[in-house]
Amino acid sequence: MKIVAFAGGVGGAKLADGLAQLMRSNDLTIVVNTGDDFEHLGLYISPDLDTVCYMLAGLANQDTGWGRDGDTFHVLEQLHKIGGPTWFRLGDQDLATHIERTRRLKIGQPLSQITHDFCRIWNVQHAIIPMTDQAVSTMVNTIEDGELAFQEYFVHRNCEPKVKGFRFAGIESALPAPGVMDSINKADAVILCPSNPWVSIDPILAFPVIRSALKAKCVVAISPIISGHAVKGPAAKMYIEMGILPSAVAIAQHYNELLSGFVMDASDVNLSLDITIPFVATKTLMKTKDDRRCLAEDVLNLIQHL
Repeated sequence: MKIVAFAGGVGGAKLADGLAQLMRSNDLTIVVNTGDDFEHLGLYISPDLDTVCYMLAGLANQDTGWGRDGDTFHVLEQLHKIGGPTWFRLGDQDLATHIERTRRLKIGQPLSQITHDFCRIWNVQHAIIPMTDQAVSTMVNTIEDGELAFQEYFVHRNCEPKVKGFRFAGIESALPAPGVMDSINKADAVILCPSNPWVSIDPILAFPVIRSALKAKCVVAISPIISGHAVKGPAAKMYIEMGILPSAVAIAQHYNELLSGFVMDASDVNLSLDITIPFVATKTLMKTKDDRRCLAEDVLNLIQHL
């Protein structure tokens, strides 16, 4: 069985790792959101892409879910002393990734090729592909401050401004990265990982050719909302500010006609009457590597049933 997983952020990275534990390398492709990529300190930063790559490489900080395990922050400390911007925390080992990525982008190499090469060096066995090689930027429309670039909203403003919408700048002229459509077309199913629907999965679904291709596929989503709360990040806050009650049901409705099946946490089984497609209620909180594998197994079992 061939699977494509759409992922972004820590939740997506964790489920991707669970799937990778169970699946052969040529049967799993992970397509990663790049809408939150941005330039900082003159470097091209790919937060979601790096989070997924580090997780599958066994390099991720297990406490935060992002960044490198055991990283130090000597450069950041010195930058602070001389008055530089330190609101986006970059570890010393992590900086090497951004420096080399930026160097290669500046000489014309595409992000997908650079990611492929990094994964080979880090001994990542499964294919990880950025959603596009072109610049697509998630813009957050806020009540207080108008439109903000995603990292300005998410990290610098700590998600404090109230959200009223999103825009994916550059999506009209961007194309899916090489390998994305081929992997989707060959897939038996597509998994929408438990990532923030608004800013991690929607940028991938914003490509008309991708969304159209999913209509002919078995698509299963996993809710990142448990008992009305986001496991990590501002997803629940975003739903509330946009006038929607955050719940597993809201996640299922968000993806609407795309879904063939749905996975939610066992604590939300009381909502099952409002889920109109086949679903599984199980443990979705992934605290350990075994948790990731168990959830991935439940997801794959649902796909096989469908």
